[in-house]
Amino acid sequence: MLVRVAATGICGSDLHGYTGENGRRHPGQVMGHETVGRIEGSGALVTVNPVIGCGICAQCAAGTEQLCAGRRIIGVDPTYRSAFAELMAVPAGNVVVLPVDTPIEYGALVEPLSVGYHAAVRGGVSPDDRVLVIGGGPIGQACALAARRLGAAVVVVSEPTASRRALVSRLGFEAVEPADLADLGDMATVVLDAVGSSASLAAAFAGSALGARVVLVGMNAPEVSVAAYAVSTYERSVIGSFCYPAREFRETAAWVATRPPGLEHLVDGRAGLGGAPDAFAGLASGALDASKILVYCGEA
Repeated sequence: MLVRVAATGICGSDLHGYTGENGRRHPGQVMGHETVGRIEGSGALVTVNPVIGCGICAQCAAGTEQLCAGRRIIGVDPTYRSAFAELMAVPAGNVVVLPVDTPIEYGALVEPLSVGYHAAVRGGVSPDDRVLVIGGGPIGQACALAARRLGAAVVVVSEPTASRRALVSRLGFEAVEPADLADLGDMATVVLDAVGSSASLAAAFAGSALGARVVLVGMNAPEVSVAAYAVSTYERSVIGSFCYPAREFRETAAWVATRPPGLEHLVDGRAGLGGAPDAFAGLASGALDASKILVYCGEA
């Protein structure tokens, strides 16, 4: 289907592609996977699930397309011209229709919110859990919102940057500096690590109880050091989380359409398509202190 792109969010992975840090993007490709737009012709408001499975393997048949060995991801696979563009062609099965009154910006948030939701699901978050989120950036925010969505008794976010702690507080969560984790009292039963570094994993172990589930969803570094005894002798489980099955993406789109409180705070920067290079450069240099920038590719 042909989608006329309205707006696309700049993901941390896009920024890493811009700087060449992780090798998961290629020079010259059109990036962008956190998007909202309208079906060309009908005008229906849609978001796009960027995970494309082969459709014939056992994982796809089981509804776990994110585990398909032949999966491709729009915005990562260079053969797809992706969402930092006025138009993009996507498989019809990856298009999710949104209610007509859904705010444009909320539609662009479905993808990162799905990442956080899948991490919380992978961690088995329940109303009995005390959840610690490491990192208060966009994915950390998505993880915290997902933990609340699943009914977690307590959700605390650890974040070193004051502006991000302030944003997390506006979402209704307790935000603490990493140095203050030791003062929290009860240890977390689930940790959602939205950073993905040796230091963040060490913090996850330090802040969690015996038997805790630690979900690694952040992708700061391709390799990390793990204190093996902090896993084995404390019987912690370390769980990987990357994207999401189509079912969870659709569920998150439906949840976003209800306009849950807090989403209005998530986008704190905006640019037109012509201003996207400056937005990327500003984020890469640190000159822009924004958590989530949306690039408006057409619709205002």
